[in-house]
Amino acid sequence: MQIGIDNFVSYVVEYDTGREIDARTRISHLMEEVQLADASGVDVFGIGEHHRKEFYDSAPTVLLGAAAARTERITLTSAVSVLSADDPVRLHQQFATVDLLSGGRAEMVVGRGSFTEAYPLFGLDIANYDSLFASKLDLLLTILDDPTSVTWAGRHRPPMTGQGVYPLPVQDRLPVWLGVGGSPQSFVRAGSLGLPLMVAIIGGEPRRFRPLIDLYRQAGARAGYTPEQLRVGIHAPGLVADTDSAAIDAVYPGWANMMGTIGRERGFVTPRKADFEQMAGPYGAMFVGSPDTVARKIASVSEDLGGIDRMTIQMTNTQLPHASMLHGIELLGAKVKPIVAELVPV
Repeated sequence: MQIGIDNFVSYVVEYDTGREIDARTRISHLMEEVQLADASGVDVFGIGEHHRKEFYDSAPTVLLGAAAARTERITLTSAVSVLSADDPVRLHQQFATVDLLSGGRAEMVVGRGSFTEAYPLFGLDIANYDSLFASKLDLLLTILDDPTSVTWAGRHRPPMTGQGVYPLPVQDRLPVWLGVGGSPQSFVRAGSLGLPLMVAIIGGEPRRFRPLIDLYRQAGARAGYTPEQLRVGIHAPGLVADTDSAAIDAVYPGWANMMGTIGRERGFVTPRKADFEQMAGPYGAMFVGSPDTVARKIASVSEDLGGIDRMTIQMTNTQLPHASMLHGIELLGAKVKPIVAELVPV
């Protein structure tokens, strides 16, 4: 199983000092984080895409390109690229460039995003939420099949009539995962297309996603894909620290701040400490604790879901000190990954 980190590059006000980290310093910290992940044996580093004032990741391929120049072995991916609001031609060009910079280590996870700010920002009608994604995914997959000559027609943009999309990547075909939430149709679509599946689990119990992942595998089998082609990844929030209590104490202030902000925007009930403790518990969606606790939870979730191929932990936190983030990354690669390798059969 691959073990990875996803980073949303949020603003940070460190809970222990009250110091607000400016955007330039936060980006510098991000580069330190990906370099340490590379050195610590973490397999994958993903950078999100948001178009809100709380985040500095609106141009993830620029950040991934900078990370490519500072790393040697780690896979670099998006988490996720908001394909509905992007141009698939431009997206392929950008990731092919990251692939060249990194020597063949680029991937992308594409999805519709959990926020909607990108739609009005780029002049798109949110009423076309589904058709935008379906059309642009179809074009992206057509480009992947042969970027030197793309012939395609569909909604939301003029047709392509044999143009080439350059530069070409190092890899024969850029790997693309489909990022999904809780829509059964999204799981079926990923399976029918034979795309690796990245499931964002940010609430509830991970084991409840088993029926949806079964739908994905069944759709893939019907379409003629082998189990080896139908890879499953999980994205979930969390943090690794020396002890369970240290991890919980480090994560909770930022979690409460961010969830409170989102809750006010969307009309949710303000989250309670008990809600957080349940999410951080053995069956919750957060992977928070000591290396042993987090590794055993990863292994348990993998078993519950019929086996997973990749686990990425989103450790960004609006009030987490940089030193705590660095320590968590080091523990993930040096401690969690070896324990998972022992617990999860190949």
